[in-house]
Amino acid sequence: MSIIKADKLDYDYLEYSEDGEQPEVTHAIQDVSLKIHTGQFIAILGHNGSGKSTLAKHMNALLVPTDGTMWVDQMDTREDTDIWNIRQKAGMVFQNPDNQIVASVVEEDVGFGPENLGVPTDEIWRRVDECLEKTGMIAYRKHSPNKLSGGQKQRIAIAGVMAMKPKCIILDEPTAMLDPNGRREVIDAVSELNRREGVTVILITHYMEEVIRADKVFVMDKGRLVMEGVPREIFSRVEELHDLRLDVPHVTLLGHRLRMDGVPIPEGILTIEELVDALVRVNEGKTVRTPQIDDED
Repeated sequence: MSIIKADKLDYDYLEYSEDGEQPEVTHAIQDVSLKIHTGQFIAILGHNGSGKSTLAKHMNALLVPTDGTMWVDQMDTREDTDIWNIRQKAGMVFQNPDNQIVASVVEEDVGFGPENLGVPTDEIWRRVDECLEKTGMIAYRKHSPNKLSGGQKQRIAIAGVMAMKPKCIILDEPTAMLDPNGRREVIDAVSELNRREGVTVILITHYMEEVIRADKVFVMDKGRLVMEGVPREIFSRVEELHDLRLDVPHVTLLGHRLRMDGVPIPEGILTIEELVDALVRVNEGKTVRTPQIDDED
């Protein structure tokens, strides 16, 4: 069953010149159709200006289509009467966690969303405990968010969204402002929520290593959906991704360059372990198997 579905989605906006006259129409999203199933971990890639963040905002009804349709849990985002329900089903986590933190104590911040939904007090505290535990932040419940690291703040933002019990979490470049340790903390937290709780995760990112865990990848360019597939399929297309000004994981690029130099290893290597195994097999004169591409859901 799909949690997110877009059909021939377009989104245009007017861009004015410095003199404020003769506005030009910018086509931010053009003819995008996609379907995301409940419980999937989805990654959306694209260079700056590709439309990926604009698409993400449609999934939470922060924007509505100029043309075409976006459904969230079977609800049309154009319907004003469904906006409240849509935003309970699909929670957003943005790039800067400071923009989502509203309280001076961690546990109060996590409980803010459910309180605004009118959730009974006992249930609010149960959710706070549960979500802090799931994001690995239970030990910090009495701390001030301002004294936490960037990665910890982002996990608090995720816990606050989770406390509202969404079916889907949309993360718009949540690790862009973090150091490598912070990025790892955040991706580990959302991966666990996806794996253990079945929460649909939609990750907008430009860090290719974060994409390896995804069930499916969508690639955008100039407002259009130009590729889709499992990570191994997408990262096997190194030259095409480079043409789109996108990178691939470092180990994938190394494997690609070795292959181009005549080393008989498969494309689409995603981990160091896969590369080592391929090189050992080459050294032993064994046939190197192409790593298995998982079937799509």
